[in-house]
Amino acid sequence: MKISFVARAGVLVASSLLLVAAQAQAQHSRSSEEPVQAHAHDHDHSHSHSHSHAHIHVSEDIRRGIFEDEQIKPRSLSDWEGDWQSVYPLLQDGTLDVVMEHKAKTGSKTAEEYRAEYEIGYRTQVDRIVIDGSSVTFHEGNQILEGTYEDDGYEILTYKAGNRGVRYVFAKVAGDDAAPDFIQFSDHGIFPEDAGHYHLYWGDDRSALLEEVTNWPTYYPSSMSGEEIGREMMVH
Repeated sequence: MKISFVARAGVLVASSLLLVAAQAQAQHSRSSEEPVQAHAHDHDHSHSHSHSHAHIHVSEDIRRGIFEDEQIKPRSLSDWEGDWQSVYPLLQDGTLDVVMEHKAKTGSKTAEEYRAEYEIGYRTQVDRIVIDGSSVTFHEGNQILEGTYEDDGYEILTYKAGNRGVRYVFAKVAGDDAAPDFIQFSDHGIFPEDAGHYHLYWGDDRSALLEEVTNWPTYYPSSMSGEEIGREMMVH
């Protein structure tokens, strides 16, 4: 997905999650799961977030996108703070071949078919994203764009398969003109937590981004090696 920075849709996932009132974690759909309904929720911009919370193991139901509306809580941009690398280059250079082979052992597709699906899903030219406070910086080779973003609520998506997902939306309020007007995080989390990795969608049309389910650029901490990322993917 090119940011080009003519913003087009771009995609986020977290692992260990926080207990706020219930267990949570939402399933982000893959290419076969088109959203058929979205529910918007406003977020209190005075919401404060602390990372010093107790975490719990996420239930498999929530991981598959089965949860109740009341389990969903607002989140702040600090959940995704850090320096992040795209996994697309790792797919291209063969580092993630072992992940595709692992998926084929229990899935319904061959390793080659999974690789073709993820070639579309992971595709992006934005190889690095840095999130610091309200600042989000997009790196595409030597080109860098920066924007300041504020919370714009969240959307509950219902997919054809019947499972659901939550997109946390942030709107640009300052920064480079070419930086996307909206960014949407999807990391299977549905309440405040530190993200372990995520899918990110970006563009200038908030509603259109909610329809994007085939291209979901995915980001892991820049400090992780390709082998570490591969092992992490096979655990989840």
